[in-house]
Amino acid sequence: TILGKAAAHCEARKIDEAALLNSRIFPDMFPLTRQVQIAADMIKGGASRLAGVEIPRFEDTEASFAELQARIAKTVDYLSTLTPEQIDGSEGRDISIKMRDRVVESKGQQYLMEAVLPNFFFHVTTAYNLLRHGGVEIGKRDFLGN
Repeated sequence: TILGKAAAHCEARKIDEAALLNSRIFPDMFPLTRQVQIAADMIKGGASRLAGVEIPRFEDTEASFAELQARIAKTVDYLSTLTPEQIDGSEGRDISIKMRDRVVESKGQQYLMEAVLPNFFFHVTTAYNLLRHGGVEIGKRDFLGN
């Protein structure tokens, strides 16, 4: 995995993982750790809303690549509890999301295509770019999971 390669990169070069985990593209952006947490949360929240179930809360306490990998595994485990029957037909489901000062309303398909997937890929791409900038030897094949 990309995070596994990042951990190996740090170990081989005697780099403190925190240097990469706390890296940012620009000071006002979230660090790598938060990028991974948000990507996992987008998928967890998106699937939950489409399935019409309560979104489980995961605390944002990860401080190592191993803990981030465990967060992803926990998210995948949660997703496996959702059934196709819960998701089928959700393209027309009403989705309401409370933002800071407003409520955003959309249908399931619009929510998936205009919120969940773009946000997921934004945060995964940002995490990838932070690792590349930090010298981790990963490429497009790693990003695509090949």
